[in-house]
Amino acid sequence: MNPRLATALVFGTSFCILVIEILAGRLLAPIVGVSLETFTGIIGTVLAGIALGNTIGGRLADRHDPQLFIGPALVAGGIFTWLSVVLASILNPTPGAGAVTIVGLSTVLFFAPAVVLSTVSPLVAKLMIQSLDDSGKVVGNLSAAGTVGALAGSFMAGFVLVATIGTRTLFIVIGAVLVLAGASLTGWERVRENAVLAAIVVALPVGGALAVGDRCQAETSYACANLVVDAERPSGRSVVLNGFRNSYVDLDDPSYLEFRYARLMAGALDNIEPGPLRVVHVGGAGYTMARYLAAERPGSDQIVLEIDGDLVDFIADELGPVEGPDTEIVVGDARLTLSELETDSHDLIIGDAFSGLTVPWHLTTTQFVEELERVLTPDGTVMLNLVDGGEIAFAEASLATYAEHFDHVALIEPPGGTPAFGGFNFVLLASDEPIPAPRIDAEDGLLIDAGRTARLVADGLVLDDDFAPVDQMRQTR
Repeated sequence: MNPRLATALVFGTSFCILVIEILAGRLLAPIVGVSLETFTGIIGTVLAGIALGNTIGGRLADRHDPQLFIGPALVAGGIFTWLSVVLASILNPTPGAGAVTIVGLSTVLFFAPAVVLSTVSPLVAKLMIQSLDDSGKVVGNLSAAGTVGALAGSFMAGFVLVATIGTRTLFIVIGAVLVLAGASLTGWERVRENAVLAAIVVALPVGGALAVGDRCQAETSYACANLVVDAERPSGRSVVLNGFRNSYVDLDDPSYLEFRYARLMAGALDNIEPGPLRVVHVGGAGYTMARYLAAERPGSDQIVLEIDGDLVDFIADELGPVEGPDTEIVVGDARLTLSELETDSHDLIIGDAFSGLTVPWHLTTTQFVEELERVLTPDGTVMLNLVDGGEIAFAEASLATYAEHFDHVALIEPPGGTPAFGGFNFVLLASDEPIPAPRIDAEDGLLIDAGRTARLVADGLVLDDDFAPVDQMRQTR
């Protein structure tokens, strides 16, 4: 085999495997959401596929002519890549899926292409090794080519391809390139001899991949975004990010709050002195609370810290802009953009940033809370929306972390107490001033009493930049 062709094959298959691995998170996001477990499951599954593929390829190379398998492996890899799109489109969303479910879905969708494409490298290596004298050089060069291909695939997918081409389209293109490359290596004569079978084998998965509907109205660098009209309230719109209903906005009545946690925050707001407020929102999405405050407390000076610039544009196009004379949207990671705000400059901070069902870990630690404390006025208040369940280890840790910086903390749990199973919204309040009981409906929530709050604070782990396992803490029991 020509050395350049050998290098190109190893480079190309490694490139495709890593692009598939990076894009896998985008295919799984609408099904299981985005979390540390999602990426762990994908990476582990693909690595297992690579290991098995290398083993199979090596054994085939020792027992048969490697040239018989390289082309078919590329064709099979392309077909399995197309099938990933088809299968992902028919799977039902599974909010809060655990590790077993995530690994199972990753295996169904991405294990097969990783296996067959990984057989190519040892097959090529066997063809290139002419003697033991040059085996080290051959294996080293091919290993380097595979590593460079993997790096190129990672960088291209993460920095270029996802931002310019839709995920589904990329899967279809990668599959087509692999099938064409495999057919050319197999030999066009052999393909023509089996034209009917080849047409069927290619047409079924690619036709399915093209026919399935895209689950995303907008695909941003961070989310698969959709807008859903409320069938019972025609002016209501739900913003769905990565399969989870993230925000609700009533276009005709911004003071209408559909979500329970938003009503809890509104109840706590009633205890703050009337009039305009200086507010920082950590997380934007549909800007439910920003719209509410603009309607209920006109003249409030608001800053929204939103990491996803494409989502900002999507929401502005679909729901109308929230930005105006009194409201500014700052695009960037809140951990970084918060540091640009002046000390003692705001009366209220509302935390409502999520990745799936979890608050991004770096927005939960004592170092971040210290920044919130710096930005708040001495009598200011933090309101944080979080999701937890069962033993509420995350809510407990959040209370302990905020208690490190504020004299008073409080937690509003679901009505009737914390359920043993499932994930539910909690609202955490923190201030250096005493926190009066919020005016909330008993059907929306229950303020945990001071004694239990003190016990939770005492038992809670203070989250730190060095140790903040929030995804594991938030696992529902």
